[in-house]
Amino acid sequence: MYDLKNYIVTPADEWTQLFKRTSGWFGGDGIFSFSMTGDESGKSPLDSLAIYFSDTFIGDVVKGKPQNYSMVHNSLAKPSKDNFEKQDLNFYYRTDIEGKPTSFFKPKVMKEDSYFFWLGDGFVNIDLDSSIYIFAYHVQWTGKNVFDFTEPGVSILKIKKNTPFPFKDYQQMITPFHLEHPSWGYVNLGAGIYVNTDWAGAQYPDGFIYVYGCMDKDKKLVVSRVKSDKFESFTDWEYWDGKNWQDKSNNIAPITNNVSNELSVTPLNDGRYLLVFQFMGISDTVACRVGASPWGPFGDIIELYKTPESANGLLTYNAKAHPVLSDPNKLLISYNTISYDFWNEIKDNAHIYRPRFIRLEFL
Repeated sequence: MYDLKNYIVTPADEWTQLFKRTSGWFGGDGIFSFSMTGDESGKSPLDSLAIYFSDTFIGDVVKGKPQNYSMVHNSLAKPSKDNFEKQDLNFYYRTDIEGKPTSFFKPKVMKEDSYFFWLGDGFVNIDLDSSIYIFAYHVQWTGKNVFDFTEPGVSILKIKKNTPFPFKDYQQMITPFHLEHPSWGYVNLGAGIYVNTDWAGAQYPDGFIYVYGCMDKDKKLVVSRVKSDKFESFTDWEYWDGKNWQDKSNNIAPITNNVSNELSVTPLNDGRYLLVFQFMGISDTVACRVGASPWGPFGDIIELYKTPESANGLLTYNAKAHPVLSDPNKLLISYNTISYDFWNEIKDNAHIYRPRFIRLEFL
């Protein structure tokens, strides 16, 4: 029951090219998507869809090199046409009083020069007045290299119903979802979300919001859940301990491993669940596992795609599916690209840091 049969994987070049840009937004990672209707099944109108990113480069690109550019820590995009076959995106970033690019979402209880937000998964909660909830990691640089950072906490950003896109008004909710494990270190929940409700279009709804996290060098996957109408009541959250759901976060246990720090869980038409991730977080392999439920058990790794950028010296990471951007039976999957010597190489090649897309088609 854990196999995936009768499928093909092909590059989704039309989506990849949408992010190869020469003015304004020209690079970013951490791409997540959702529908502002709350329906996660891919049936929402295009003008309801939102896409958001973490670290983002803003500037101009001349002959492949960035000019007059700067980096902000999050940005947004939105489809600009009603036909995905002739698609384009509008990109959004905030500017300060001097007109310089800045992040949309900033920590409000910490010094901006010390901490900033990278964004996790998000969704619209119809049962809480259609508010938008987005996980936001507190990040601090610890050195000059691209992987020199720490994430000592996690907030949830709440955007109230009818807040105009691109969401300049929001509330920051401090959470207990930075979990410390005595053996495996810490995990911040929010790597992926599965909304298992009828209004989200779930095939077998149980009313829970499932929230995932990735921990330890072995990239272990953990999961918590909460009823949709109790999402803001953090004492009502439950944690899977390997056998049961219980209320003590320090008893959380892995449900599988070798996943990535961003991922997705998507229902299949036959009642199973597809976990999409980058093997070991950063690698040349976009992979998946098939599960019996949103909390597993999950089967063996299925290698879906070898990323060609890896053969050209780039690092590929954090694959995930985007059901709200997908056609029926054709699941759109993104992954990101970066390099080890990123801060120097971006000066000569503006296009090394952007999402790439493939399509998993079920035959």
